[in-house]
Parts: sequence; C-alpha cells; structure tokens
Amino acid sequence: MTKRSDGRYVDDAPFDPDAALQQVERADLDAPNWVLVWRKFKTHKLGLISGVFLLLCYLMLPFAGFIAPYGPNERNGEHLYAPPQSIHWFHDGEFIGPHVYPIVAEADLETFQWTFTPDLEDPRKIKFFCEGTEYKLAGLIASDTHLFCPPEGATLFLWGSDRLGRDVFSRILYGAQLSLTVGLIGISVSFFLGILFGSIAGYFGGRIDWVINRVIEILRSLPELPLWLALSAAVPSNWSPVAVFFIISIILGILDWPGLARSVRAKFLSLREEEYVRAAEMMGASSGRVIRKHLLPNFMSHLIASATLSIPAMILGETALSFLGLGLRAPAVSWGVMLNDAQNLASIEIYPWTAIPMLPIIVIVLAFNFLGDGLRDSLDPYQQ
Repeated sequence: MTKRSDGRYVDDAPFDPDAALQQVERADLDAPNWVLVWRKFKTHKLGLISGVFLLLCYLMLPFAGFIAPYGPNERNGEHLYAPPQSIHWFHDGEFIGPHVYPIVAEADLETFQWTFTPDLEDPRKIKFFCEGTEYKLAGLIASDTHLFCPPEGATLFLWGSDRLGRDVFSRILYGAQLSLTVGLIGISVSFFLGILFGSIAGYFGGRIDWVINRVIEILRSLPELPLWLALSAAVPSNWSPVAVFFIISIILGILDWPGLARSVRAKFLSLREEEYVRAAEMMGASSGRVIRKHLLPNFMSHLIASATLSIPAMILGETALSFLGLGLRAPAVSWGVMLNDAQNLASIEIYPWTAIPMLPIIVIVLAFNFLGDGLRDSLDPYQQ
C-alpha cells in the first residue's frame, strides 16, 4: 500500500481481472433475493412497462370520479350516440387553449340516424378543476370537483356517447373500479382455498389427499362457462349491485382454486422429503409451522407468477357474465355491462365507438400476461 499526497492509500498490487470477476460474482451471490429478482426483472422491458402501467391503473381507481368529466349514469337526451369529440388548441390560427366546438344534433329522416354538426365558429374553452356531478373519492369522501368539465352550452364526449347519451369515457373510468377489483377479490378467494387444500393434500397425503384429489377432479371436469352461468343465474335479481359484485367475485374464486391446489400439492409432495423439513419436524415444529415457514416460502415465486396470470382470467370471467346479462347489472357500471349495451352488431357498425370498452379489457389482459411472464422469469434469479 502506498500513501498518496492527498492522504489516501493505493494498492500497488497488479490488477487481476479474474479475481475482480470472482469478487463481483461473490457479491451477486451474497445479495438479498429481492435485489437479484429486481435486477433480472428490469431487463424484461415489456414486463417492467406492464407493471408500471398496471400500478398507475390501480392507483387511478380511487380518483376515477375526479378524472371523469361526467357521472357514470349522467344522461344527455339531446346527444344520443354522439361521436367522439376532438380537443382543439388553435382557432383560426390563433392559440386559445384547449377547447371544443358545440355539436348540434339533427335527426336524418331518411336513414333514421342522428347526425351531429360542429359549430366551428363558436369555440368553447374546457374548464379545469371545476364543479360537476357529485361523487365519492375513494368511495368515502363526497366531492364534486372534477379535473376538467364540459364548457357551458357544449358537451365533452372524448370517446362519444351511448344510446342513452352517457359519456363512454367517464363510464369506462367508473367501470374500471369494478372490473379491475373483481380480479383481486377473486384471486384472494382462489389462493386461500388453493393453498389451504393443496398444502393439506400434499403434506399429509393418505386418505385426505385422496378425497381432495377427487374433489379437484370433479370440479375440473365440469364445463367452466355453463357452470358460471348456472351459479350466476341463481343470484337473486333483486340484490343490490354491490352484493351481486361480491357474489360474482366469490364465484369466480371458488371455481378457480382447483388448478392452483393441484400445483401446490405436487410441489409439497417433493418438498416434504427434504432434509430441512425433516429437521424441523424432529425439532418439534407443528405441521402448520412447517407449511408456513418452510414449504410455502420455497413455493412463493410460483404463487406470485400464478396470481398475475390468473387475475386477467377473473376479469374476463366477469366481463363474459356481465356481457351475457348474468353478472353485474345496471345501474352498476363495469366493462362487461357496457359491452352488454353493444350486443347489436348493426349499432356497432353505425356507431363503432360503442365498442370502445373492448380496448381497455384487451390492454389490461395483455399487461397482466406480460407482467406474469416477466415475474416468472425473474423470480428464479439464478437461472440464466
């Protein structure tokens, strides 16, 4: 070691690249598991972008009423099937800020369709942080402040309006609160049942394993969609939308657990013979402690990946049931309920914006699948 003029010591030994590489590899091996997972997950660009997008979507849910310019069931009888309106910034070559042009609805007696003509000589500025329809922030705090509102004497249908004159953009934001939440509730029920029965069957084996396996095989042999329809049709039609929402979530979770239970059982059958499990049992650890502290942590990576891949199936299940009229029903607002209003292909051909609720479903399902692929690859950080 040599002391420099600034008081620092410098190693005089020649640089050894092999030794430096070994130090880097040793540091990687000594790093916490979450650090290794994060390093590998960052290299999966599609999964990372999908994760950020989904995080923003779920953070937006409590503020859907603030972002939406209209209420979920607010009607405008003079603008049925109004087309999407564009936001303009310049008028006659002069910058005046974000504005829209009022549209006038007229009935075409030849085609029996509504035609909308914008008044290009009358720009109306969009209002920001304005008062509008009352809503509850995060479902708790009453408020009537919106991020932006339509101008006086004009409308603001960013994605058009439906057959009752309701804003499609606002309804999609409100519908996300139910459609995205149903997956979280359903996967919670599914994981509780799947882990419970799968761990019991895999750890104890014997007659308990045989009974649980037969139940799993019976449930998996039933056709999924007709079973959904039968259970959903049994829900009383006079129940409140909130009660129907929770029942649909629980039904989706109950029907999804057999696949996870079979995976947990297979993993536990192999792990219960490991030496550390035998050592814990010899030291007097209870069966519940062995399962919680020793077996489940070794299976957690698969559970996390399975959760991200199962949530879109729950969302699609709710959408399918609501589309068929057996899930959530009006006045509840979900993407499936909105698609139920767009069943008429002739209406979609004439008013294509009524099919816009399909787009968030496709985007969300793809994002969950990409996130699941990224997590599945990253949760085994030592795999090359």
